[in-house]
Amino acid sequence: MNAISLYARASEGFAAKLAHTTALLQAAATQHAGAIVQATSLGAEDMVLTDLIAREQIPIAVGTLETGALHAETVALIDRIEQRYGFKVEVYRPVADAVVHFVGRHGEKAMYESIDLRKQCCGIRKLEPLSRMLDQRSAWVTGLRREQSSNRGEVPFSDVDDQGRTKLNPLADWTWNDVWHYIATYEVPYNPLHDQFYPSIGCAPCTRAIAVGEDFRAGRWWWEDEKAKECGLHVKHDEPAAVSMIGARA
Repeated sequence: MNAISLYARASEGFAAKLAHTTALLQAAATQHAGAIVQATSLGAEDMVLTDLIAREQIPIAVGTLETGALHAETVALIDRIEQRYGFKVEVYRPVADAVVHFVGRHGEKAMYESIDLRKQCCGIRKLEPLSRMLDQRSAWVTGLRREQSSNRGEVPFSDVDDQGRTKLNPLADWTWNDVWHYIATYEVPYNPLHDQFYPSIGCAPCTRAIAVGEDFRAGRWWWEDEKAKECGLHVKHDEPAAVSMIGARA
């Protein structure tokens, strides 16, 4: 049994959601012509957005963060996207010296030692490369959905980030079933880890499969308090940082 057979069911009003999402992308591409990028995590939601951008020929660039710690299955999606859709994915990697220095000082398993060290790792591998992706751009597109976690329960369709850029979340009202219905309908390539109960996929050391009944993002930074479960890509600086840890383990 794979993710499609488990989850692909359209919610009531799916056609209207799809039309709205497409319209949001088209309007943003017009408003931010040549200065908008989809920041894809290569997860199921982002694959939907990439497919929509390609299928509707919406002029939005597609970029991703290759952190150096991703699963091989995730990295392989970059080539699959390029072969399927015929365009290059912008790939942003961390500064090699910064990674070497961090690992040399704190070790390969630093993320399990404290939230501060985990966030430093995220900063080096994700936030700094993201800043280069967004440089000279006035808008970006994400796959955030309200259903993903309590922290994201009020995600708007459009927001403004800390740098004043428009941050578009066109799947905000989609359900997990909607995402997989779209993937099944349009035969969208996706990460095979989704078939192994990985709904939310990040760096390999910080991602595990979830069990029946666990929350969608339970497999991300599972040793941390629920309120800490963001890498910083989608957290505004005025939001309080959680500092507690639970059951930390390597």
